[in-house]
Amino acid sequence: MTLIETVQAQSARLAQAGVSFGHGTTNAFDEAAWLVQWALGLPLDALDAEAERPVSANERMAVEALIGRRIRSRVPAAYLTQEAWLQGVPFYVDERAIVPRSFIAELIVDGTLDAWLPRRAKRALDLCTGNGSLAVIAAMAYPEIEIDAADISRDALALARVNVARHGFESRIRVLESDLFTALPGRYDLILCNPPYVNDESMGTLPAEYLAEPKVALAGGRDGMDLIRRIVADAPDHMTEDAVLVLEVGHERAHFEAAFPRLECAWLETSAGEDAVVLIERRALAT
Repeated sequence: MTLIETVQAQSARLAQAGVSFGHGTTNAFDEAAWLVQWALGLPLDALDAEAERPVSANERMAVEALIGRRIRSRVPAAYLTQEAWLQGVPFYVDERAIVPRSFIAELIVDGTLDAWLPRRAKRALDLCTGNGSLAVIAAMAYPEIEIDAADISRDALALARVNVARHGFESRIRVLESDLFTALPGRYDLILCNPPYVNDESMGTLPAEYLAEPKVALAGGRDGMDLIRRIVADAPDHMTEDAVLVLEVGHERAHFEAAFPRLECAWLETSAGEDAVVLIERRALAT
């Protein structure tokens, strides 16, 4: 059996088992390709070049075992490999934090946020940092900016420290324990935040793969806006005059607009459309 045949066979297994995706892949074939190549110690982009590579009996056993774990456990594949990629950047992950998948990363990498940054911006905050992925990607994109990565979860912050060190940013990224802004010093020119925003009704219908992630990083209350109300209220006191807040709300735009009907903001286009990420200037928050 070749590599491509193995991927196709394991893709069929995943599809038949009815597992859910969304933690780095969106379909059975891509997830099978990821897990098969990882099990064989191949780069994740090797499929085209290695498609006809023979897969030995022992290798097939390793692949079968890994795909079997994925099906039985119903946990995200990233928790099995302990690695996830966001905008081409690898991050260590485990069950202590959600799998990184923020659309804000797209806006950093493609330069969308550049026009909104204050001139001579010096400080940025990644609020609700989780495993530190947005802080690291921001540090790569903005070499002149110092970054604080904050979270209430000590478990998540332990992962953030691993990823900050992995990418060599210990001197530019501070990892801080804080309940939103309560323990954060000074003011920021840019605040990035992918907070818990899933509303109660949606939490009740999430697939098992999402329920395997820490609830504290997902659940946003009745309308998903519990923490976001606090963030919007408190952010101006922690922002410089021309600062902006970039906030991810996922599928909750309707609830956000209902909660803040008079708030002037800009919805930014991502691969998910124009409903997932909102940008708010300090002057709008302050008024």
